[in-house]
Amino acid sequence: MATKKRVFDAAEKIFAQRGYDGATIRDIADEAGEPLGTIHHHGGGKKTLFYRTVARRAETLSLDRLDALNQVCSNGTQTLESVLTAFIRPFFDLAVTDPNWRDYARLVAFVSADHRWREISKQCFDPIAEMFLDEITKLLPEKSKKQVAEGFVFSVSAMLALLTAQDRFGALGAGFELESTQADHLVAFCTAGFQV
Repeated sequence: MATKKRVFDAAEKIFAQRGYDGATIRDIADEAGEPLGTIHHHGGGKKTLFYRTVARRAETLSLDRLDALNQVCSNGTQTLESVLTAFIRPFFDLAVTDPNWRDYARLVAFVSADHRWREISKQCFDPIAEMFLDEITKLLPEKSKKQVAEGFVFSVSAMLALLTAQDRFGALGAGFELESTQADHLVAFCTAGFQV
């Protein structure tokens, strides 16, 4: 199990740094400190390894989001802001406890932006996304399904950008804020965006 974890941690880091096209199995083997055969044994070929690397954290993220959404719905406190918080906050909470989730956010961004990975999105992310879209649609009956989907994609894009670009705040002279504050600002930003 320790070897398998090293392989997938290394794959996650290399794919996040170089993208699918720039990463090689040899790079991943070097990062993991394992022979090439071990990478193939645990991950298969490059395409299969990429899929498995994305899929391995998807369930944890989905379950955390579903728990947060169920809590909001069971309390009867559904607002657009609370539903977006249930979707966005778990990713930030996971990234605080394990910085490797930032690499994972980069992988999710690659998957979201590249039509080659549509099947990964469909299997790993769409079922939970559809639950959130349903809740948002109920809260915004005046919006079309297209408008809700557009606002959701904009929100996901903003979330991934914030998770993967922490150093941009300092580079732009904005200083550093606690991530929980940034996540709250992001939710407020996305909530307002749905009203446009």
